[in-house]
Amino acid sequence: MSNPSVDPLQESLNKFNEIANTALPSYPFLSQSTIQLLNYSENATYLVTDSGRGEKYILRVGRPGYHTKMEVESELEWLKSIHKHSSIHISLPILGGNSEYIQVVQHQNEQYYCTLFTFLEGDAPNEENESELISQFFKLGEITAQLHEHSINNWESLRKIRRLTWDYDTILGTAPKWGRWQDGLAITEEREELFTKVSKKIRDRLNRFGKAANRYGLIHSDLRLANLLVEREQIKVIDFDDCGFGWYLYDFATSLSFIEHKPYVPALIASWLKGYRRVRPLSEEEEQEIPTFILMRRLQLIAWVGSRDNETTRELGNGFTEDTDKIAKRYLQNGKI
Repeated sequence: MSNPSVDPLQESLNKFNEIANTALPSYPFLSQSTIQLLNYSENATYLVTDSGRGEKYILRVGRPGYHTKMEVESELEWLKSIHKHSSIHISLPILGGNSEYIQVVQHQNEQYYCTLFTFLEGDAPNEENESELISQFFKLGEITAQLHEHSINNWESLRKIRRLTWDYDTILGTAPKWGRWQDGLAITEEREELFTKVSKKIRDRLNRFGKAANRYGLIHSDLRLANLLVEREQIKVIDFDDCGFGWYLYDFATSLSFIEHKPYVPALIASWLKGYRRVRPLSEEEEQEIPTFILMRRLQLIAWVGSRDNETTRELGNGFTEDTDKIAKRYLQNGKI
């Protein structure tokens, strides 16, 4: 039974900490190690440091019910495929003592899937450094295009894997994976009317846009700044936990997660497009639809903030929803943000 005097977030963290410590013995080479929580969102991720050798690793403890074991296995297969067939720097899974990548921890009648990954050096891009961010988005455009090229070139094998679907229905429609934006914070009657109009416009435009093979496939689905690591001139991609089947342009929209309303976003878009087009073509029609994907992601994040309890959602609060009004109105008026 929950203790009413304990913060619900801290209670969840205590549980994940216990599970992480339970999973560590599955990796015999970590017999002397310490763990430190790095992030708690859809899952909990920990920095694991080998006390003897000083080696670092990342341990991910998945939230029960979010993915099936087969879905996690599919994610890891894609990671190994990307590593084999591209030059993109990613974190790779590590086998446990039982020769399995996924360690299953049973806790209070629930199963937690735990995976150890290689550690990558670097820091997330700084959203406050506009000029640096614009330069980084050029490189991110190149990397994103490489990911999409890999997805298209390996479609026959990748289409068989079991992963989430990120389309209108699962983002804003009848089966939203992250909850309904209507249940988000600060949804007033006027705001619900505004966002409903935006949502309908998104639906209509996506129906016309279609799901052709060069527009829709296996994507990372969460390329936000927190999932990028910058080391000198290099950008590395982490956290494929939400990878699934969706529009390639949705990948770009996720790169602008939580900063969609910032005044420098048009410059980020222009820089990303230049980088992307160095690797693969993107038509003018596709470019014109970028605001549609940005608004779809923004409404999805309103749902996420309203349905999750972690440090990020507490920090964003009502203001994140309120800051959406201006870009929502511009999108309705002229299809831009």
